Amino acid sequence: MRLNNKLQSLAVGLLLFIAPAAASAGVGISITIGPPALPVYVQPPCPTDGYLWNPGYWAYGPDGYYWVPGVWVAPPRVGVLWTPGYWGFAGGAYLWHAGYWGPHVGFYGGVNYGFGYAGVGFGGGVWVGSAFRYNTVINNTTIVNRASFNGPGGVRTVPTPQEQAAMREQHFQPTQNQLTHQQTASQDRAQLASANAGHPGAMAMDSVNGRRFNQQGRIANGVASGRLTAGETKNLEGREANLNGEIRSDRQANGGTLTPQERQQVNQRQNNLSKSIYNDKHNAANQQNGNNPVGDRKAMQQQRIANGIKDGQLSAGQTAKLEGREQNINKQVAADRAANGGKLTPAEKQQVNQKQNNASKAIYNDKHEPKK
Repeated sequence: MRLNNKLQSLAVGLLLFIAPAAASAGVGISITIGPPALPVYVQPPCPTDGYLWNPGYWAYGPDGYYWVPGVWVAPPRVGVLWTPGYWGFAGGAYLWHAGYWGPHVGFYGGVNYGFGYAGVGFGGGVWVGSAFRYNTVINNTTIVNRASFNGPGGVRTVPTPQEQAAMREQHFQPTQNQLTHQQTASQDRAQLASANAGHPGAMAMDSVNGRRFNQQGRIANGVASGRLTAGETKNLEGREANLNGEIRSDRQANGGTLTPQERQQVNQRQNNLSKSIYNDKHNAANQQNGNNPVGDRKAMQQQRIANGIKDGQLSAGQTAKLEGREQNINKQVAADRAANGGKLTPAEKQQVNQKQNNASKAIYNDKHEPKK
């Protein structure tokens, strides 16, 4: 990757956040290679009432693009909302337009960051007096266009009159916590696109310098490597699905927020799940596929499931059901082999193949249906 020669010496040492006076014009860095697609991730519970969500984004440093995790942050004052920064392609270069706080959300390139930032405005909640009221239902995972920049080859939108008006309002610069959050990400090589192929080590955090939430990424890696069996994955994803459902129910019952006790309970359950992932990945049980057509088919299905978990196409509940089917097929194959001296009869091979065909269709359908 090469910086535009005219701005090369400036851009390497420049933070992507810039002062509010310049944020409207907002060009901080010019690059000739576009940012990677937006990764899909799970939003952690809000740690403290009144915090607002800042979606993750690709920043640029001396070693190329790196992912700044989505994070809950305290706004600088009551009544302001965050307008995310965005990359725009113009004049043969990708230009960074910095984010800012203001009374209304301005233009952020039409980029669908998710979690209330679907490309225009903000659907995550509103200020009611001195309290922030969160929306209880937001489609957080379905991103039709994962492009992370505005312009040819990305999102093709222009500011609405309302967004243009918001861009002219009084703006406030990013808080020190936001600046620290980005600087920390820039120093973590696991966040570099060149090191993670577009799947960062930390995609989201509950707060600045707080806990990293990437349970799904850890599960996906375990499935792909065979360190997690189908049965282990079914159990882990079932627990994750139950926890997600509990969070939604609690928010709906409490006007869009979680009580301090509920937040503590969620965090404890996530801690327990994290320990289970580690233990399952480091125990003696591994996914044994074998060097044969049946084993190759099983390995291929697991890789498709792993990819679906990692890119957000499969929810925790869907994954639990799919891995339950794979677990049943594995048990049948093991029983048939035990009964036949380690081999499968032609009829048994045909039966296993038909069941894997059905499982394959289920994987495809689940990966392509809208997520709620």
